[in-house]
Amino acid sequence: QECSKKQKNDDTQSTSVDALSSNDGFEEKNEFHTLANAKILLSDCLACDNCMTSEEGARVFQQNQKELFRILNLNKKCDTSKHKVLAVSICPQSLPYFAAKFNLSVNDAAKRLCGFLKSLGVHYVFDTTIAADFSILESQREFVQRYQRRNQEEHALPMFASACPGWIRYAERVLTNLVTSHICTAKSPQQIMGSLVKGYFARQQNLSPDKIFHVIVAPCYDKKLEALREDFYTALYNSQEVDCVLTSGEIVQIMEQKNVSMKDVTEVAVDSLFDEIKEGDVVRHDGKRSDGYLEHIFKHAAKELFGMDVKEITYKALKNKDFQEVTLEKDGETVLRFAAAYGFRNIQNMVLKLKKGKFLYHFVEVLACPGGCLNGKGQAQTEDGKPDKALLNQMEEVYAAIPVRLPETNMHIQKMYQDWLEGMDSKKVQETLHTKYSAVNQTASSLDIKW
Repeated sequence: QECSKKQKNDDTQSTSVDALSSNDGFEEKNEFHTLANAKILLSDCLACDNCMTSEEGARVFQQNQKELFRILNLNKKCDTSKHKVLAVSICPQSLPYFAAKFNLSVNDAAKRLCGFLKSLGVHYVFDTTIAADFSILESQREFVQRYQRRNQEEHALPMFASACPGWIRYAERVLTNLVTSHICTAKSPQQIMGSLVKGYFARQQNLSPDKIFHVIVAPCYDKKLEALREDFYTALYNSQEVDCVLTSGEIVQIMEQKNVSMKDVTEVAVDSLFDEIKEGDVVRHDGKRSDGYLEHIFKHAAKELFGMDVKEITYKALKNKDFQEVTLEKDGETVLRFAAAYGFRNIQNMVLKLKKGKFLYHFVEVLACPGGCLNGKGQAQTEDGKPDKALLNQMEEVYAAIPVRLPETNMHIQKMYQDWLEGMDSKKVQETLHTKYSAVNQTASSLDIKW
């Protein structure tokens, strides 16, 4: 079907679609409060309703709070064969939402959120920063390889970031082969976390992957769709790498229904994937409102390709604050030109330039949400679906204050490359940390739509 996003802009009020009643058969009375059916804001993500099949819609709507409580309830029954180990992984861009909303430090917010989830019956709570480490490192290496092959391969450059599932969905369903061959093959942090939990961690705990129920807490709804991708499913164990995605706002809904305030929750240290140790203070990557792919790849490429150490990056805003570029000059020549394109209008302008052959960039960090991941539509929204700008400003301040840790300095990562992934250039790295993006359903006139 033709994309339904004609004549929309990034400020259009959301329309929501009520969940299909996927949990109607689960009526047993229990201690958990009744929760509203899940909703997905189809006009606020790039995965609009015309891109979604009815089967996908049904599966997306199963990813709601009721599904979490279904598993929690199974674990309270005597039939241990049906019990699941419940693991929740929290995205770094969700923590500033909880910190700002409840007036906590980001470290306190992480510990109290962990305490709340464990009070429900969750066994493990992880931070997905380590998964973003892997994703960034693999993206860095791929960009350098593409740059070196740029004269031999037509589609080597530009390279587009692959971390945003709304952008990926739009590229595969609407933009098709014009764009998909340019998308970095590194998995997003969410799906690498899926591989870590159901692969590495499951092996450490001597568990079958299907015995783990893995939940991601994320800033946006598109992550629900990403979790359903066929390439993130293991047929041998009948298991998805991520079983359920809940937005930050959906977690707050659970708190409200249970009349729990974050300030009243006992602090519990976040778990680590490694034995019995606990996570320390929250860290983040370079980048003001996202995982910082642009900054990390730019600095890495400058060093690897041109022997230049870039300490600070200077952004130049172009048409608006959500379309910015960064350049590297050597001997009076521009040798690297990167861009950050956030929000649907900027993405469309970028694609039109690519179509016309006027595309000058080597790499673009593409994010569906204006303002980046912190502004995901699953958090920092007012009751009428508008962005809560005051809260968002607080979140940006919280996020900016988090200390930066370079992925290269994470000793756990280096050890896992050797012990778990059999070396950085192994076949297992490609199988575990990479995927393929390809055109799904070409729309004849999709590139001629007037936006």
